[in-house]
Amino acid sequence: MAISPQALEDARMYMGRAGLGGWLLFDYQRMNPVLWQLVGDVRHVTRPCFLLVAARGDATLLVHHVDLGRFHGTGLTARVYRSRAELVEQLRGLLASVRGPVAMEYSPLGQLPRSSRVDAGTVELVRSLGVEVVSSADLFQYVTQRWTQEQLASHRRAAENLGAIVHEAFDFIGYNVSSGVTELQVARFIRQRYEDSGLATDDGPVVAVNEHSGDPHYEPPEQGGATIRPGDWVLLDLWAREQSDAGTFADITWVGYVGNEVPERHAQVFALVAEARDTALRFVEEAFRMGWTVEGWQVDRAARNLVQQAGYGPYFTHRLGHSLGRTVHADAVNLDDFETHDTRKLIPGIGFTIEPGIYLPEFGVRSEIDVYLSETGPVVTTEVQREVVRVQPRRGSQRLSWSGSNPSR
Repeated sequence: MAISPQALEDARMYMGRAGLGGWLLFDYQRMNPVLWQLVGDVRHVTRPCFLLVAARGDATLLVHHVDLGRFHGTGLTARVYRSRAELVEQLRGLLASVRGPVAMEYSPLGQLPRSSRVDAGTVELVRSLGVEVVSSADLFQYVTQRWTQEQLASHRRAAENLGAIVHEAFDFIGYNVSSGVTELQVARFIRQRYEDSGLATDDGPVVAVNEHSGDPHYEPPEQGGATIRPGDWVLLDLWAREQSDAGTFADITWVGYVGNEVPERHAQVFALVAEARDTALRFVEEAFRMGWTVEGWQVDRAARNLVQQAGYGPYFTHRLGHSLGRTVHADAVNLDDFETHDTRKLIPGIGFTIEPGIYLPEFGVRSEIDVYLSETGPVVTTEVQREVVRVQPRRGSQRLSWSGSNPSR
């Protein structure tokens, strides 16, 4: 696969605006996926390699002699080294023409793990050659993380399917609660519906009852999961994407109660979580209307302040949201002023979740929506849960032995 001319053009345009002299990508043993997003999935590269994208000039590889043949077809000029001494001298020569700071996948103090892909020693080496190193966090977001129209369309289809499946899952619980349906059986039902809908994911879903819903990433075990009964609280978190090159994840979380009357405290906590979700969305909408530049931490803070003021701050134990892409936790900005202080900017073309949660010992609540930031503002791409789902015991044909799946396996 050849490097995309559009990616190079985007990189140079961004670097010109930001006053950067170049973008230096480094990888050894697949530690830096950003490099491979640019040059393609080149396999069996056994020695350290660099790619310099100059703000003005060519994009040039620096690779070991034994790996040179792996890069045929990328369309890139290559410099070759054999020994460590040659590596240092070739790197010195490569950087000699750069005017201005060089961006690398580095994050000061390791603040942003998604942007921190290069080891400290390599950063020290580059600095020892008289080059200023800055973080590439916003640069590689702009070049590699904005969705194409095909990705947006794929995401929308996945979101529509997940919205239907989450309602089907609550119905499935209603049809089978009198038979003692378990968390694991509901999870298997959801996985089968993924398959039926042409969706895929490596793990999940979360099907969590009562105190299990207080664990944000709970997944039903093969043995020992809970049986769902009348009076139970149920949290469902579904994420999946289409099985195609453009497949882009959707990710939603809904909550329900098995019965007619939702307990008062459950209802109150849900209302607070939903208001925190909506407050964050309104913040992004207003900022876009006003032409403000918004960073990820600011959106988290807008929602977290509300939760803290209500006295539930200690129970909101994760960031507000994460970026979406070909992986469910992608490499663009996260909405985070808790696990990190994410200073990356929200820019048109990215997608992300908004998912505040409150996790108490006896139950947890999360409400998750997906948002695409278009050129005209944020667009919610998933159905928004406005009230707790009331799951009613039902009679009907949607039993445990559904078509195409074996719940006992």
